[in-house]
Amino acid sequence: MKIVVIYKWAPDPQEAEVSAAGEVTWGNRRSISEYDPVAIQMGRLLANAAGAEVLGLSAGESSAGSKKALQAAAARGLDELFVVADDSLEDATPDLYARVLAAAIKGIRDVDVIIAGEASADVGGKAVPALLAGYLGIPAFSDITSITPQASGLAVTRIQGETLQDLEIATPVVLSVTTDAAQVPLIGMKDMMAARKKPVHILSLEDLELEETRGKAEVISKRKPESRQRKQIIFDSENAAAELVEALRAEGVLS
Repeated sequence: MKIVVIYKWAPDPQEAEVSAAGEVTWGNRRSISEYDPVAIQMGRLLANAAGAEVLGLSAGESSAGSKKALQAAAARGLDELFVVADDSLEDATPDLYARVLAAAIKGIRDVDVIIAGEASADVGGKAVPALLAGYLGIPAFSDITSITPQASGLAVTRIQGETLQDLEIATPVVLSVTTDAAQVPLIGMKDMMAARKKPVHILSLEDLELEETRGKAEVISKRKPESRQRKQIIFDSENAAAELVEALRAEGVLS
């Protein structure tokens, strides 16, 4: 079984500032996107159970291939790293990220399971795993809480509404995991030292065979959402609760 975990070397949301116009300015500090350590740990646990290795794959501007970024990823238990580091990927759309990741995975070849975090810390659109699966032509499942190897594929559990659903899934497949799917261990000095010995492959866009995009979106402006006028209705009669419920139903908040 060949397992790939996709992760992002992203701006730290703790340093983000929002202007009065609603535009977000990110600081210079970057780290592994806060949702991705869970995905890496899920990949590590699956690899241990299947007797396999887990590969890390990332794409981003040139700092994604820096020693700091590589060590931070490898120290979390990845056995080998593949990083597409190209400054043209700064502020890339989810579609471009997905196409780049898909091309890199095709270059790795014979990948059975691709694991992703719930979202990225900077964009948070939750679109890349599904787009990636589309470009690879394989299924995608989200809200995964557990993954277990089987002879015929995988047994997974996912959140479906207010219930847990158990599935038997054939591979290859893309799985995005919940934020609490696994407990992420602390990284020690031994992990950091071992990370320096992990194989690393730094790629550029020229190394990949990108599929043509099926649509193009370009940001032409940014603005702060308009504030809605509050109705400021006060219910203070003996039937206040019933009146509130009726008002919410009239607004379509309750059915």
